[in-house]
Amino acid sequence: MRARWTRTIWQRYLLPLLFAISLITILVINSHPALSQAISRPIRGVWMTINDKDVLSDRARLQDAVSKLEQLRFNTIYPVVWNAGYAIYPSALTQTIGIQSFVYRGNDGQDMLADLIAQAHQHQLAVMPWFEFGFMTPPTSELAMQHPEWLTQKQDGSQTSESDAGEVVWLNPFHPEVQQFITNLVLEVVTNYDIDGIQFDDHMSLPREFGYDRYTTALYTKETNQSPPSPHDPEWTRWRADKISAFMTQLNQAVKQKKPNAVFSISPNYYDFAYKLHLQDWLTWVRKGIVDELIVQVYRNDLQQFLDQISRSELQEVKQKIPTGIGILAGLRNRPVPMWQIQSQARATQERGLGVAFFYYESLWDQASESVQERLSGFAQLLY
Repeated sequence: MRARWTRTIWQRYLLPLLFAISLITILVINSHPALSQAISRPIRGVWMTINDKDVLSDRARLQDAVSKLEQLRFNTIYPVVWNAGYAIYPSALTQTIGIQSFVYRGNDGQDMLADLIAQAHQHQLAVMPWFEFGFMTPPTSELAMQHPEWLTQKQDGSQTSESDAGEVVWLNPFHPEVQQFITNLVLEVVTNYDIDGIQFDDHMSLPREFGYDRYTTALYTKETNQSPPSPHDPEWTRWRADKISAFMTQLNQAVKQKKPNAVFSISPNYYDFAYKLHLQDWLTWVRKGIVDELIVQVYRNDLQQFLDQISRSELQEVKQKIPTGIGILAGLRNRPVPMWQIQSQARATQERGLGVAFFYYESLWDQASESVQERLSGFAQLLY
């Protein structure tokens, strides 16, 4: 009798309820392509940097590149659109604020970003424009020269720091005009191009030595009744990191309002470094639900150091919530990375249930110590 009663309850009530829940879930996912993509696909991406401009500007080379990536089972391209204070696409916005020197177009006068998107979509590859420089810009850029009031400074009044890109200055992420400029820049791309998402990296941040400009000092004093302390002070670190987090929340909302299905991707450094040294509290961003995809840059030659980084607890937490991957160095100009190192790191990453993204396109096979055929064969065995 009890078994019959239990079966009746299951058939009459629970089974229809579970069916309805499943149907609603399917409808929600299908109505949001980016959500469907984010749930179903592992990250298998590659960055296209300013060093790849020759590929991006040549339609025949770009077609060959996209075709190769599809054959090797890549699924996402992250092309640079913001570098050294310049938009790597025809930007009306940058011209309105006095950035006139460069208008990037292809060899045939084409819009390189639009061309890449069209070709990539034909090969079922997603395109997520990458705002590489974030708040960073060279001191000699038109952006820095024409808007000195947008720059922040160190406690001693100096404005520059050293980076992989050389000497740079930093736009003040707390200044409302800077926030509006970055927001407008992102929305220009989101509105004008058929993108699948956008990406920010470790430069959507601020080195902890900065924040002592007049505007930020006044704001901190107004809110705390104190003057800014030393760069290492934990409360000062938290205050600045929270301000950047608040801006990223607003930026996410602005993007989603324009294109709800756009993937909001970030590619920072590992968390302790990002937060303590660059005020980039990306773990909080994930927990607040404003990040749809995370790729942590782990550019290490030593395998044990690499394994230590990809085993960190925050990655274990995040991969339960959103697609999570590891950025792997495929090589640099004058510094090739051997295929065996790339394979060992990629396999270790995939074994841990994480996706992979490679920095950068031309170093996959064109700037390597092995032959092009050896590199292609190596990548053909790698992605699954």
